[in-house]
Amino acid sequence: MNDSYLIVGGSSDIGIITANMLLNEGKDVTLLVRNDIRVEELKLKGASVIIGDALDEESLNKAIKHTLEKGNGKIAGIAHLVGSIKIKPPHVMTIDTFNEVISTNLTTAFLTLSLGGKIMLRNGGGRMVFISSVAGSLGLVNHEAIAAAKGGIESMVRSAAATYAKRGIRINAIAPGLTETRLSESLIKSDLIRDASEKMIPIKRINKPEEISKSINWLLTNAPDNITGQVLHLDGGMSKILV
Repeated sequence: MNDSYLIVGGSSDIGIITANMLLNEGKDVTLLVRNDIRVEELKLKGASVIIGDALDEESLNKAIKHTLEKGNGKIAGIAHLVGSIKIKPPHVMTIDTFNEVISTNLTTAFLTLSLGGKIMLRNGGGRMVFISSVAGSLGLVNHEAIAAAKGGIESMVRSAAATYAKRGIRINAIAPGLTETRLSESLIKSDLIRDASEKMIPIKRINKPEEISKSINWLLTNAPDNITGQVLHLDGGMSKILV
């Protein structure tokens, strides 16, 4: 029997790459997506696709149930890869936009933790990985909303890791810096913005999405059992060192 994994937000660039890695390793993969156009190739490779919104409890439960069926009653791991970027100073951001950022990033993460954790408790454990951001630990200009959401994810991960440590559930987060994905296209479309962004990073380059996916895959499948409650900073040293 193959291990069964669920990717919430599976049509994102990083979600697609992560799913391919898992499929290439012979894992069973279920994707929760809002639109299946971008994951047609993954379906051909054997991935299951559930269409629904990560904020919708019924959709998420449906995806979890399907993952359980493929895993003969057990889910080995869940990756929550739902996110958004809204970069505006607080004085020009509406409360509706702020709430949207929190809902998309943090509320969906909590729902995944809650529903996924309930199943993993019944089945003796499992692994979860959530996506934060360098903005969750480093003060960046105009990042107040996303910093609030991602900082919340990091705190949630640490607390949940403590809550479930004795029950075999390992919960960690990845905190990338700026990464070459569709989500960041508007931020790095100009050479001027790209150059300014790269100058802030000690290694002087933007992340490749494959680097993030490799780390997610490792935490889901091969990381030591004693790694939990951790935030893995994949930001080229941006949040930790000065050069």
